Amino acid sequence: MKTVLLIEDDTVLRENTAELLELSNYEVITAANGQIGLEVARNQTPDIIICDIMMPILDGYGVLEGLSKHDNTKFIPFIFLSAKTERGDVRKGMNLGADDYITKPFSEDEILSAIESRIAKATILKDERESANNTSDTNEDELRTLNDLKNFFDDNGKIFNYSKNDIIYKEGHNSNYIYLVTKGIVRCYKFDEKGKELTTALYKEDDLFGYTSFTDNIPYRETAIALKDVEMVGVSKAQLKEVLDKNHKLTLEVIQLLTDDITGVKDQLLQMAYSSVQRKTALTILRFAEKINSKPEDPIKISRNDLASVAGIATETLIRTMSHFKKQGLIEMEGRNIKVLDLQKLQDIH
Repeated sequence: MKTVLLIEDDTVLRENTAELLELSNYEVITAANGQIGLEVARNQTPDIIICDIMMPILDGYGVLEGLSKHDNTKFIPFIFLSAKTERGDVRKGMNLGADDYITKPFSEDEILSAIESRIAKATILKDERESANNTSDTNEDELRTLNDLKNFFDDNGKIFNYSKNDIIYKEGHNSNYIYLVTKGIVRCYKFDEKGKELTTALYKEDDLFGYTSFTDNIPYRETAIALKDVEMVGVSKAQLKEVLDKNHKLTLEVIQLLTDDITGVKDQLLQMAYSSVQRKTALTILRFAEKINSKPEDPIKISRNDLASVAGIATETLIRTMSHFKKQGLIEMEGRNIKVLDLQKLQDIH
């Protein structure tokens, strides 16, 4: 059973949240302020810490800073819990090393999902650290995997935040940065000579994007837009080139990433050229579901224009096809929300 340390000065919220987590099979330790919470963390080493920002005696920033100074606590995943939604407060917490933040009021699914994902990530990173320590010929400074590269982005990258529908970069702009998405979804698209928009890629949390060339100053070949609020870190091409020059095993991993991207683009072109309208629509719905949700059957909220752009068909044609799917009981639609009801049948459409 995983242990959660909940640091919250609001008694009602602390007790209600603790009860919710205990019902979800977590062992919960509570603390009424940051000073108590910091001592508990040092003595009991929980699996994850959820901490309010604004508290008496010692606030959440002080707790996080205190944890970072001790070897047994500095790697514990840390989630800020706050009613404050100002970007500066959240940004300050993330800059100090917080893994995530949740804004009050929050839903049960929201807090449980955050806990599960952060514990899973911490477990993976712990395994990688232990594996590296057990390998005698490993160079501690060498980057070997894409996860190492993403950690390099987190440690050395410049932080960017975009609101929903903000343009991240436009086709033709100088491609100075390679980006790692840490939150949200990015859509890339191009226009043909007739002005028809075509989505070229979708990127979600933990995806790298924006690479046109790692050596030459080639402009971006597409436009990138935030499908929902996006947070990402960017590393300059000069920084990345220097890293790849020094880490040859990592270079091979990046080559494999580019190869996978090319394969994906070819599959998309093949689908657009030869698949039926129904199959294009079905695969596009599933593609968005995969990018937006942890489970394909969860509802997605997406515009019909974006779906049509990815599928490469007219919006009117897509709407008619989706109405047909709805009548067949394959999907459920309410406004912009789409829910997959029969995943297997949707995958099998030709």
